Amino acid sequence: MTALPTTEHIKLERQGPLLRLWLNRPEMRNAFSAQMTAEILATFQAIEADRSIRVVVLRGAGGTFCAGGDLKNMQASGTPPAPGERDELKEGNLRFSRMMQAVNTAPQAVICAVEGFAMGGGFGLACVGDITIARADATFAMTEVTLGIVPAAISPFVVRRIGLTAARRFGVSGAKLNGVQAVEIGIAHEAAADGPALDAAITANVNQVLRCAPEAVAETKRLMHRAAGPAPIDEIAAYAAESFTAAVRGAEGREGTKAFVEKRKPAWAVTID
Repeated sequence: MTALPTTEHIKLERQGPLLRLWLNRPEMRNAFSAQMTAEILATFQAIEADRSIRVVVLRGAGGTFCAGGDLKNMQASGTPPAPGERDELKEGNLRFSRMMQAVNTAPQAVICAVEGFAMGGGFGLACVGDITIARADATFAMTEVTLGIVPAAISPFVVRRIGLTAARRFGVSGAKLNGVQAVEIGIAHEAAADGPALDAAITANVNQVLRCAPEAVAETKRLMHRAAGPAPIDEIAAYAAESFTAAVRGAEGREGTKAFVEKRKPAWAVTID
């Protein structure tokens, strides 16, 4: 079993094939700190090769998802470094981008559960969930421009999620939208009426994923990310054919097709409470 990192700004709870990752700075509405970013990145790096962890649920402690960046820390970094010194502000933004990409490309299914606020970086994080579920009364906004800054690290992920037109609308205005509207524009996939409905939706989606073969999920994500890139269709089709052939002839493919013929659940199909 993978050894998970020791953390302070996030909380990790393992439940068999499910890992719950809580953003855990409720007194700061789970605003991103450099430490939180590093801990999320370390967690996804630790589980990258572990197929026994099949689903990660990202959620905020204390009833809110994430209020964005820690502005007090950002303000303290406002003075440019002396010539030749490291620019911690710039490097911190690059580390945030690496964290976002680690979540985005994780071989596990990632479920983002949004309640309360998803502002700035939290808005971006909601855009890298394979499945994002939002409470109907949640509040989303790309607030950076209202603070005189830019949504630098999250913009590529937001544009890929909702398209350039919608990203421009919210990026240049800082306008707010609720969970139902987030579903309408493609940030979220499902809106839950209240807390119990959100919990039920998380459990239902986790169990749906746990019906699926873990390596097939990982390879499907790799294929879809590749398909979304600039490679020609013929190149993607060739990769997809190799992927399909390997899957059919692999252990999961053999077990899955055998289970179907025998009218039973495949070995990997489990449920959680």
